[in-house]
Amino acid sequence: MRIALFSTCIGDALFPDASKATALILSRLGHEVVYPEGQTCCGQMHINSGYQKQAAGIVETYVDAFSDPSIDAVVAPSGSCVTSVRNHQEHVVKRYGTPALVDGCRTTAQKTYELSEFLVDVEGTTELGAYFPHRVTYHPSCHGKRMLKVGERPYQLLRNVEGMELVELGNAEECCGFGGTFAIKNADVSSAMAADKARHIADTNAEYVTGGDSSCLMNIAGVLSRQHYGVRAVHMAEILASTKDQPWTPSQAAYRKEAFL
Repeated sequence: MRIALFSTCIGDALFPDASKATALILSRLGHEVVYPEGQTCCGQMHINSGYQKQAAGIVETYVDAFSDPSIDAVVAPSGSCVTSVRNHQEHVVKRYGTPALVDGCRTTAQKTYELSEFLVDVEGTTELGAYFPHRVTYHPSCHGKRMLKVGERPYQLLRNVEGMELVELGNAEECCGFGGTFAIKNADVSSAMAADKARHIADTNAEYVTGGDSSCLMNIAGVLSRQHYGVRAVHMAEILASTKDQPWTPSQAAYRKEAFL
């Protein structure tokens, strides 16, 4: 298959290792991975903040970048961005776009996948030959859990990582408090939610917390660092890309503790 990597804004600007790991995983599975250079944002920030008219142009840019018929699938290491593509973009362009853009939006939405969805549902595999000899707990992000309903897919993939001890996270269903602009507009509530999440993670005695959204991991990693819990955050793609021959070491982790001191 010819697969386009959607790196997302936060991935491109702050945490490129998650995108690189995603591309590496897909390449190892025998796919041709391409990176449309015209890609920008999915429009989520604007849509969530009420700027739907302004988001229409961003959605059009996404469609232009990924609607190429030669692209069989679009894969992103982000449940929240894929949620925006599949659940929000069409609603925006129905109001502020053209019929042609609506059609294009539907086409790109139908072939856009979150990483664990693609691996389990399309590729049909939960075994990637990954090796990560650490104690790890998993945080299910709100968009992945509630909107995309990725369910057990991430757990299926992580349970097959050789050498890794996957430990259950208490109150895993609770939000980490990020929520994009929610963390800014409701800082006190967000901070309390993030503190609860960090405490539950620390209670697992894990070395790492992982997940499918860089934004959530950024928020969680900041609290873990400030509270000196000694737990690092790493995107699930980075764990799945780590092998005995090509280990993904802590010094490469995009969410390393030192970045949040």
